[in-house]
Amino acid sequence: MTARTRRPHPHLFEISAWPWLERLSRQTGREVTLASVPDAEWDWVAAQGFDQVYLMGVWRRSALGRELARRDPQLRTEYDRVLPGWTDEDVPGSPYCIAAYEPDDRMGGWGGLDATRAALHARGLTLIVDFVPNHTGFDHRWVLEYPDRYVLGEDTDWNAAPEDFRRVGSAIVACGRDPYFAPWRDVAQLNYFNSDTRAAMTGVLGEIAAHVDGVRCDMAMLVLNDVFAGTWRRVLRDRWRAPDEEFWPRATATVPSLLYLAEVYWDLEWTLQQQGFDFTYDKRLVDRLHGGHAADVRGHLMADAPFRDRLARFLENHDEPRSAAQLGWRLPAAAAMLATLPGMRFYFDGQLQGYKLRAPVHLGRWQEEPEIPEICGLYHRLLAAANEDVFHRGDWSLLDVHHAGDGTHHDLIAWQWREGSTLSVIVVNLGTGPAHGHVALSDLPSGVAYDFADRMTDRSYRWTRDALEITGLYVRLDPGQPHVFAVRASP
Repeated sequence: MTARTRRPHPHLFEISAWPWLERLSRQTGREVTLASVPDAEWDWVAAQGFDQVYLMGVWRRSALGRELARRDPQLRTEYDRVLPGWTDEDVPGSPYCIAAYEPDDRMGGWGGLDATRAALHARGLTLIVDFVPNHTGFDHRWVLEYPDRYVLGEDTDWNAAPEDFRRVGSAIVACGRDPYFAPWRDVAQLNYFNSDTRAAMTGVLGEIAAHVDGVRCDMAMLVLNDVFAGTWRRVLRDRWRAPDEEFWPRATATVPSLLYLAEVYWDLEWTLQQQGFDFTYDKRLVDRLHGGHAADVRGHLMADAPFRDRLARFLENHDEPRSAAQLGWRLPAAAAMLATLPGMRFYFDGQLQGYKLRAPVHLGRWQEEPEIPEICGLYHRLLAAANEDVFHRGDWSLLDVHHAGDGTHHDLIAWQWREGSTLSVIVVNLGTGPAHGHVALSDLPSGVAYDFADRMTDRSYRWTRDALEITGLYVRLDPGQPHVFAVRASP
């Protein structure tokens, strides 16, 4: 089994590995590693209809990064907020400050990772882990053994901005960074204008591929030639010339067995899809859902199929606020969109239960939160519907919504999935008040009565399309609410 032999529009479940193992350990009364996860846990994940598990944070974490994470005043304030009474033992450090691409001892070593993959494969699922192309921890062995694999500064750089560098031996090593923010003081910036760095990181991908099925590539756009040059030319000066080719096309072609998921922003999603990525983050959708303007969301959904079908849709992940806290009354409509739009459907541990606390990734323990029954029920219904074949093998199309006497129809967005005679129609209200309108269903034969069974409420509606029908199915929805209709011709 490989991650590439999957159904279209797959469902991905992200688990923050360290806090999850701590939670399982508390529940079972014994230390649980990846090698000893109870079968019931994987059975539950499979029963929700997920195709892939993304285990976030399996690699060996930097000891230096751990100490920095324990002392950082801003992080300590955040720990106090989300985990009152925390101790240093609760802070294993950032999973993106990697000392070595080998599973951390807390994970159970390579045996634990291999056991996880086997358990998932036995249930028809595949395994995805992190690949962090931009940087390593400062205590990664390469920093001392191969310093030229990193962006190195000079004394003038150090004197001008000592917070941007660390001295390691005789080298002045740049801290990793996103060009729009201050440097990350815990990580060392790799030099992607050095062919040896590229070969070494491609080699890491090859090693990972022996144990997993896919990689979620952290901040994947940072190693694009023009982005890298714009960020680092001032330090590199004329010592390194930009390569003639990009990193990702060669890397993904060299290790073709993996599924590649890119964390990417700045309108570079299509660029990375063209460079070998199977899916790219759709941050724009969640931002527009937070904005609450239906016209913006609808415009975003009009992207061409080759692009839209390779977007990873999400409402939350380890970098984002919890959707139950952020979206509030709009959550049911947003969740229906996540479950039924084309592309990868990306869920996060705790999302299905309605958790509201977003914990920093540096924490190895989460505060216990109560499940919210209404949200549990919402996702139970949505996942049951979205796992039907029509939402994976059918054809998707956006539907027009016409007015029904006022302007509130602009807050409604509607789309359909069709596979042969199987049809599902979804309508959501992103407005702040009740909205109603006529959903155009012109491809349904006229003179036939249809039953519209709403998977969200178990209510059913009958509608007949007249030969002269020019308006469509009348729909009225309260703010933030969805319809997920299974449509069948009446007997």
